[in-house]
Amino acid sequence: MEVHHHPHVEKKNFKEYFLEFLMIFLAVTMGFFAEQIREDYVEHKHAKEYIFSFYEDLKTDTARLNYLINFETEKIAALNTLQSCYDSLLENQQPVSLLSIIKNSLSNTPFQMNGRTWSQLSNAGGFRLLKKEDADSIISYEKECNKIENYQSTLYQQSQDNLRNALNDVVDFSTYAALYSDVTNNPLPDAGEIKKPLFGSTNTVLLNKYFNNLFQYLRVTVQHRNGVKKLKSKAVLQLEYFKTKYHLK
Repeated sequence: MEVHHHPHVEKKNFKEYFLEFLMIFLAVTMGFFAEQIREDYVEHKHAKEYIFSFYEDLKTDTARLNYLINFETEKIAALNTLQSCYDSLLENQQPVSLLSIIKNSLSNTPFQMNGRTWSQLSNAGGFRLLKKEDADSIISYEKECNKIENYQSTLYQQSQDNLRNALNDVVDFSTYAALYSDVTNNPLPDAGEIKKPLFGSTNTVLLNKYFNNLFQYLRVTVQHRNGVKKLKSKAVLQLEYFKTKYHLK
């Protein structure tokens, strides 16, 4: 009978087992750190993209705020002639300033924050990628924008509505309509002068109501411009902050 001898298998000692374990452990650990570094790099890249995007939004907002400040300043200059205009009307005169007052009180031009990046940060959880000071800065700016937008939709809009109603009570339709050569393409009065009395009613109660609403509108407009100026200063500071910190253009 043939006798088969099993091959001799050399047993590994403890050091060899430990070395294999160490190599596997190091490979897994290095893989973990490599993946972590890759994720950190991707998140850092996305964070910079958010910052750059918000920086561009700030530029748009600042341009809009500049326009609004100029627009409101012209409106306030026209409305500052209220007293002399009112006195002239009481004397049955038709002051040239009346048409300017009406034109500059027909509508508001509201500010709305460019919310492109804000929406992305909020909806996609992007704030967690930003440094705390950057996230706090953006959140603070958005709160200031909300204050302006809330003011516009409440007190400013209410004042505008009240003024329109008061104007409708006192203005003469045929004269007022004649000021619009093409109301479809030009929704603002464009006549150079008033040829007939614009306020057909001599009712001093209605006239007083209209000018009281004008005065309230003037005060609200001044407050709005002050808020817009404050917001613009904050936007400019943030532009400089992100420009310096991230070397943006």
